[in-house]
Amino acid sequence: MAPLPTPQQLRYLVSLAETGHFGRAACACAVSQSTLSAGIAVLERQLNARILDRSSTKHVAFTPLGLELVAKGRAALSALGAVAEAADAARAPMSGPLRLGIIPTIGSFLLPRLMPALRASYPALRLFLREDQTGRLLDRLDAGRLDALVLAEPYPVGAAETLPVHRDEFLAALPPGHPLAARAQVKPAALAAERFLLLEEGHCLRDQVLAVCPAQTGQADEFAATSLHTLVQMVAGGLGVTLVPRLAAEAGVAQGADILFRRLEGAGIWRTLSLAWRRGSPREAEYRALLPLVAAACG
Repeated sequence: MAPLPTPQQLRYLVSLAETGHFGRAACACAVSQSTLSAGIAVLERQLNARILDRSSTKHVAFTPLGLELVAKGRAALSALGAVAEAADAARAPMSGPLRLGIIPTIGSFLLPRLMPALRASYPALRLFLREDQTGRLLDRLDAGRLDALVLAEPYPVGAAETLPVHRDEFLAALPPGHPLAARAQVKPAALAAERFLLLEEGHCLRDQVLAVCPAQTGQADEFAATSLHTLVQMVAGGLGVTLVPRLAAEAGVAQGADILFRRLEGAGIWRTLSLAWRRGSPREAEYRALLPLVAAACG
């Protein structure tokens, strides 16, 4: 039998699959690119198997066996993470490290209120934060590289356990003088004829907004923003209209921008902010204990 891969080799393998780039994978593993590349080569020799398809010179490509090993490596790292997690859970609750992932359309608006509350309530907790798009955070959660997430649903979360925390209402964001601004509430159907501004592909908020205004689904991405702050500036500049979560609006995402917010008419026009963790985690009780603090920070 071939020698067993080390956890570090598996991290190299999984990071390379997640990033599709040797340099970015090396950065994620906090090693040099040459070290990561050599580590993958050693793993191939150790297993006497080709993991990478080196006939592709333009991008990282895995052989069929390589893809299978990535999946098994991810599962192995998750299992190893569960060992450490069980040890963490055996200590005093809410102490030691907690690696928390959070999406960009929540992080900058929730964290200024959440962080002081966490420090005051759990001074022994050492929080490590990672902000990223939902899909990549879920991959890291599944691989054992994050402990818990704050995300927005609906979104396919796979095997993760989720706990709803807060309903975050969508508001219409309009430039001054827009005809719809004269109304106290705006029907989503009234936005169908407008130039609709969206976040770029990959942000869950984009799909959630399109679920509210499905008539905009086929619109070309002439104007796509990478952040909510950019999006509201585009509205202020008269480029179109959009929907903004109330959490962001009340946290001042439009500060300095001349725009108006109006409520939407109808039921169920919100996203659900949720906590997520690996199903069966021994620290589940700790994650559930975060609910009151996160809910209070949401307002």
